[in-house]
Amino acid sequence: MGAGVTGVLGVKGILRSGVVLIKGGGDLASGVAHRLHRAGFQVVITELPQPTVIRRTVAFASAVFAGQVTVEGVTARRLDDLAAVPAALAEGIIPVLVDPQAEAVGRLQPGVVVDAIMAKRNTGTRRTDAPIVVALGPGFVAGVDCHAVIETQRGHDLGRVILAGAAAPSTGEPGETAGVGGERVLRAPVAGTFRGRRRIGEPVAAGDVVAEVDGAPVVAAIAGVLRGLLHDGLAVHAGMKVGDVDPRGRPAYCFTISDKARAVAGGVLEAILYLRGQDELRVTSDE
Repeated sequence: MGAGVTGVLGVKGILRSGVVLIKGGGDLASGVAHRLHRAGFQVVITELPQPTVIRRTVAFASAVFAGQVTVEGVTARRLDDLAAVPAALAEGIIPVLVDPQAEAVGRLQPGVVVDAIMAKRNTGTRRTDAPIVVALGPGFVAGVDCHAVIETQRGHDLGRVILAGAAAPSTGEPGETAGVGGERVLRAPVAGTFRGRRRIGEPVAAGDVVAEVDGAPVVAAIAGVLRGLLHDGLAVHAGMKVGDVDPRGRPAYCFTISDKARAVAGGVLEAILYLRGQDELRVTSDE
């Protein structure tokens, strides 16, 4: 990547601009990015070269494949040069950087880092990465490797800001939608190359073949609407999640940010504002 934003704006200019760097561009991360963007923050996303995002129609990670995507009126664009970030931000665009090691954290020196990779473990985020570091879901301990953790498990605490301790551990089971849990998830029958045979938003019936992996069919277990599907050409392993059927049967839900993503995004916004306020109080008291 290029010389970097620090050479264009200077570190102080970047921090004053309110840049938030989000690691990951899946559906939850995109819900966070969307809300923060709407709230006036300048958002930058880092992603893998081939993100295995399922809900592609509401994920800014899709810009890695398509070049540019728009989710509910907010546009993200793949950038291959870090030096192009300031111009994209000035245009109101969310830059998506192919940056698997999130090297942009050190280069951009953002005021906030949000780990939204959803790996259920910490893959390298540190509390010292930025003045405010927020992490989503299990795998992090607030006060140890980040300043706040956001609960991502559905239920009473969804979206809760945790300032000391960890989120609820992963159950290993998909959350229920309209009373349906694991049956709604589509999984690769074998290892190989994934190819979709149906489109996101299409109605499907139980038994329909919606995709294939090296010729082996991926079959829907329930009726509903195909809400998510991997990008064609990705390598998958046997048992890997490759799609999702929504039993509610509402095509519009496939193209809008989910209630879960909005709740988590609200938690991230609250955490940032709270932590920023606490920091300002400390500065005032020191004076």
